[in-house]
Amino acid sequence: MTDAIRTVLCYGDSNTHGTCPMRDLQDVRRLGRAERWPGRMAAALGSGWHVIEEGHPGRTTVHPDPIEGAHKNGLAALPVILETHRPVDCVTLMLGTNDLKARFSMTPLDIALAVEKLVQTIGQSGAGAGGGSPATLLISPPPIRETGWLAGMFAGGEAKSRQLAAHYAEVAARNGTGFLDAGPVAAPEPDEGIHFDAAAHEKLGRAVAEALTRMMG
Repeated sequence: MTDAIRTVLCYGDSNTHGTCPMRDLQDVRRLGRAERWPGRMAAALGSGWHVIEEGHPGRTTVHPDPIEGAHKNGLAALPVILETHRPVDCVTLMLGTNDLKARFSMTPLDIALAVEKLVQTIGQSGAGAGGGSPATLLISPPPIRETGWLAGMFAGGEAKSRQLAAHYAEVAARNGTGFLDAGPVAAPEPDEGIHFDAAAHEKLGRAVAEALTRMMG
């Protein structure tokens, strides 16, 4: 570190962005900064940390989205974001939910292997202090529910989502990163099935803060 403040970059999708449970495709409501889980995490961590939010709605692990756009590719965007914010002490990485969309036809194992490419990109980035590697906390997103108007988009995704945590834990072990299974901590709003409400954000923020504190000392 270059000073007493630790910098953590939160890299994720709409649930890191703070997207509210959506009413339809045009619904772009977002929770307030203090309500989103990175904000809750920042409050729990205290003044010794600087938290950078990098949540992008629709972000995938490695896919340009054929419907929502090539810019949704999380692997393509990651090096730019790491260079933009360096030096970074730690990256929290929570992606994979959008890979459950039926349009990508991904198995749980393949989603985890795609996440592993992101983990390795962080490790090889030189974006840490002194050109070193940032620490990584890999977060397995909570299982989704196939319900409401988004059920068709995520058809078949609920069963797959329940297998992600075990695969992500293996990725973390192989790559020497921290790991948090968010499934026991928070869940999507039950009627919409994908996005978190404010209460879930609060629970997740506190859990990530605890995991970071254990991991970083």
